[in-house]
Amino acid sequence: MKHPAYGQLRQVSATASVLLENNPSSMTLEGTNTWVLRAPGAAESVIVDPGYEDLDHLPKLTEPGPVTLILLTHHHPDHAEGAPWLAERVGAPVRALDPALCRDAEPLAEGETISAAGLEIEVVHTPGHTADSACLRFGDHLLTGDTILGRGTTVLSDLGSYLNSLRKLLLLPAGLTGLPGHGPEIGDLRATVREYLAHREQRLDQVRAALAELGDDATARQIVEHVYADVDPALWGPAEHSVRAQLDYLIGGASPTLR
Repeated sequence: MKHPAYGQLRQVSATASVLLENNPSSMTLEGTNTWVLRAPGAAESVIVDPGYEDLDHLPKLTEPGPVTLILLTHHHPDHAEGAPWLAERVGAPVRALDPALCRDAEPLAEGETISAAGLEIEVVHTPGHTADSACLRFGDHLLTGDTILGRGTTVLSDLGSYLNSLRKLLLLPAGLTGLPGHGPEIGDLRATVREYLAHREQRLDQVRAALAELGDDATARQIVEHVYADVDPALWGPAEHSVRAQLDYLIGGASPTLR
């Protein structure tokens, strides 16, 4: 699907529109997707992940009409930094799993259903990219933050938690469309989750093989250079975080069955 142009609110479905922030990078792909959620006929909207405190981007989120709630999928600044600015301008509370990110509202809770903007939004805690990562399910959509990207794979802080999160997503109903924090929407979310699980299994096998060849005292950087030789070196820094997570997982003695 064609990704939206910067500064132009694009309708993705009857209940979801996206505004792409102009902050492209190797980590953010084309930029951060800020999602505007509203049921047909509803007067107010829910804003998810306002992005950086970007005064070219944030004011455009006030144009579609009143905002009743701001939600954050996790604490990284390319998703959450602009939330206080936006909350001040639109007079809406901010909610996230991390209490430190909240403003005039309680933290989100696993399994909670939020009624706002004519929608029923279910909170799904999906740690792994960060401890406070959440996905948001409404109708036949799942807003995935950085847990599942529109293209490529995400950087990890905790592989064991991430694998459990992917398995949890497989238990959701079939036919969900993924609305990611970066990259284009995902037509078959369940198929993508299965691809992510298979990819993680492959990477774990590669790390095991690298340890066998380089020795158990090999550094994460050495393993990155060995395993990620086919990846742009500009991404080796983020890859090192994921390799550390894989090493922690393997040192913990896990023997995962991913399928």
